[in-house]
Order: sequence, then C-alpha cells, then structure tokens
Amino acid sequence: MEYTKGTIGRVFTARVDHGDDLLAELEKLAEIEDIRSAMFILLGAIGEAKLVTGPKEKSLPPETMWTEYNDVHEVVGVGNIFFENDKPKIHLHTAAGRGENVKVGCMRGESETFMVLEVFILEISGISASRVFDSVKGFAAIQFK
Repeated sequence: MEYTKGTIGRVFTARVDHGDDLLAELEKLAEIEDIRSAMFILLGAIGEAKLVTGPKEKSLPPETMWTEYNDVHEVVGVGNIFFENDKPKIHLHTAAGRGENVKVGCMRGESETFMVLEVFILEISGISASRVFDSVKGFAAIQFK
C-alpha cells in the first residue's frame, strides 16, 4: 500500500440538471475550477447510463462485464477526481435502483441526468497525485508523486 495525506480544500456543491451528461459536467467543472484531487458524493436520478459491473474472471487485466439501463433509476454514488494525461478523470461508483431492481457498478461513458443530481465535492489539498495507466492491471491507478 502507498498513501499520502492532505487536507480538505475548497468545497463545491453542484446541481446537474435534467438531460445533462453527469460525467461530462463533472469533468467540465474540474477543468474550470482546476480540481486536481477530490472526492465526491452524489444523489438524484439517472435516465440512462452504462456500468462496469465487475470482471468476467479473476484475472489481470480484467475483461469487464457491462450493464446498462435506459429507464429512470434513483442513484447514490461516491467517486473521485484526479488528472490523467493533463485532463480530469472521473471515477464514480453508483448504486441505482428502480422498484426492486438494483444495479451497482462503475459508471462510464454517457450518463443522462433525470430531473436533477446533487453533487458535493471535497477538494483534497496538499497532495500531488495523478492517474497513470498500468498495463498489467489494465487501468489508470492513482500514483503519488
């Protein structure tokens, strides 16, 4: 394990509106405000999204399993923001439910907001970290400088 420590910097509260692409809006906010290290939580509803719901097998690099939904789901999520290749990268895991149907996974690609999503971002100050692609693991893990 590697770790570093920092402090809470700026705090943002954002509203993502009906029809907006959640992940694109978070990336845009991170670029505008130069948010290089942060964690966030969110709640609201999603109309469409794609989720990685795990690896097909326990092997590296993993072959991902995908799930998507095209109808409204209530959603809660937790994620982080770090830069990868000089651009903000959003890593967001959500639990989304509709009736008794629940889907949990890593949201990727397009993600359409239904009605509203509320996002609470806590910037992490005093650390230097970014995402760097690891070909063995098959993804860009956080690396500390």
